[in-house]
Amino acid sequence: MDAAAHPNGAAPRDPPDRADRHPWSRKTEVTQASRAHSTFTAPERIRNFCIIAHIDHGKSTLADRMLQLTGVVDARAARPQYLDRMDIERERGITIKSQNVRLPWAVTNDAGVSEEFILHLIDTPGHVDFTYEVSRSLAACEGAVLLVDAAQGIEAQTLANLYLAMENNLTVIPVLNKIDLPAAQPERYAEEIAHIIGCEPGDVLRVSGKTGMGVKELLDKVVAEIPAPTGVADGPARAMIFDSVYDIYRGVITYVRVVDGRISPRERIQMMSSKATHDLLEVGVISPEPVPTKGLGVGEVGYIITGVKDVRQSRVGDTITSAARGATESLGGYRDPQPMVFSGLFPLDGSDFPLLRDALDKLRLNDAALTYEPESSTALGFGYRCGYLGLLHLEITRDRLEREFGLDLISTAPSVVYKVTMDTGAEHVVTNPSDWPTGKIAEVQEPIVRCTIISPSEYIGPIMELCQGRRGSLLGMDYLSETRVELRYTMPLGEIIFDFFDALKSRTRGYASLDYEEIGTAAGDLVKVDILLQGEPVDAFSAIVHKESAYGYGVSMTEKLQKLIPRQQFEVPIQAAIGARVIARESIRAMRKDVLAKCYGGDITRKRKLLEKQKEGKKRMKMVGRVEVPQEAFIAALSTDAPTGKEAKK
Repeated sequence: MDAAAHPNGAAPRDPPDRADRHPWSRKTEVTQASRAHSTFTAPERIRNFCIIAHIDHGKSTLADRMLQLTGVVDARAARPQYLDRMDIERERGITIKSQNVRLPWAVTNDAGVSEEFILHLIDTPGHVDFTYEVSRSLAACEGAVLLVDAAQGIEAQTLANLYLAMENNLTVIPVLNKIDLPAAQPERYAEEIAHIIGCEPGDVLRVSGKTGMGVKELLDKVVAEIPAPTGVADGPARAMIFDSVYDIYRGVITYVRVVDGRISPRERIQMMSSKATHDLLEVGVISPEPVPTKGLGVGEVGYIITGVKDVRQSRVGDTITSAARGATESLGGYRDPQPMVFSGLFPLDGSDFPLLRDALDKLRLNDAALTYEPESSTALGFGYRCGYLGLLHLEITRDRLEREFGLDLISTAPSVVYKVTMDTGAEHVVTNPSDWPTGKIAEVQEPIVRCTIISPSEYIGPIMELCQGRRGSLLGMDYLSETRVELRYTMPLGEIIFDFFDALKSRTRGYASLDYEEIGTAAGDLVKVDILLQGEPVDAFSAIVHKESAYGYGVSMTEKLQKLIPRQQFEVPIQAAIGARVIARESIRAMRKDVLAKCYGGDITRKRKLLEKQKEGKKRMKMVGRVEVPQEAFIAALSTDAPTGKEAKK
């Protein structure tokens, strides 16, 4: 980091244990590989590609071998999952943020002459919740490596990303990983991949990211098959923003892919969508640490720093051009991600609300898909209603807020977006059960998704039974091989965001994989179930469910709360109601003081008088008393049995 970039004139130093988390905050060593970045690279010497694969299929391990084989990371600095920067990525063994790295590679041609090439690798996430990250990476590449575990075969979410790559007209190189495993069946799964993408089984490469077997041949094939980037080198500069992150030392770091012309430090650039102009303070490449260069040319992938502190001024999908004599036509952008799951986040301690607001503001800088707006609850106080791309995105966001900002949070049950039309013609968008309108409802539209399930064929019956029980409609079924089948269903999103994945895994012994995408909305028979404590609704426990599931939800929630809420001095009824109709009830018995302890003699009427007096007191207390629900009860009642750890990512 430049000394001038720090207010005290000296670059801050990271503690040793956090050095790998802040690559921008320390000075990068100038190695022999980084010196080659000081000049522009000819486009015909560049290959841009990404790796698409499922969780645990070995993306990050293969990337580690590529880093070592190309020499950009020496053995002393190497560590597993080198490109995964966040602690939570390394602990869970998943990739959340795409990472790009520049790799030098030499190939010997037919004449025996060694030719130097530059490979730009983008390591992408594998979970369906982070498809937005994958789509941005695909737009910055000309090719993709399809990585499949030789012991498990292709999974549903990998198949979705493969179709995404094909839609972008990317050259796909099929690869079977982990061929060193005793359970590997490369011949069987090579035929399966060949059937899907239309190639020969012999064209599927066999590699092992763990041992390095076949990685050199893979890099040679990347050079041979993936086309070089094309662009007008002498035209006005046009660069596409495919990612941006926030660094406390340098401000917004913007990752770009140059399509036309070139960009150089100290020139003035313009964001074509907002027309905002900035001075380029630094231009560089990631190899695999940030290395400043003299600029970026056609086809090159790198980063730019403008000193801007607001990441909204570097919108993903925007086009960068020169402020003077710049381009007039922007590149194709991305659509903004639409949140599919909503949940409320509330601090356990109400005084932490300003800290939660600041934490969400900072996290939003590194996660463009996160949305939030203030929300208040009579039971939980002040918090935020947050929108996520899926349940894993929700889980990761809450984990990062608690871990990186030291917050203790309660999250309400996740819900989806509903469109409610009243008899009067008025329309309401409902993301929170407390927003459910009162009055005569004409129609409720709920989001519908298309689910793709890949499973061994022996589990077709249990899968169909599960999907039909969740209001699913079968679209089609294809056999990928003799033993593996792909089922396609349409299903309401609200039916799969809770425990559908767990139920699917348990019915298929863990072998099935799931992918889904939103395809629109459909009318549904939905109702709002309120939970009443002593006749007063508690908004935190309300839910929007299908009419057929309302009774089950009401019974389970009332039973759960009856065990969690401590006994009061008076009897407390717990009711589940749809409007004014009660559908389930449990009661918390009153704590009874032994008023007869002092009555050791006399007539029975004396005892009855004391009991009647106690009964009247209980009646008055019930009229003015207030039920206190402890925080532990909220946490336990609102906790969902969502899958966690690596199982949740498969």
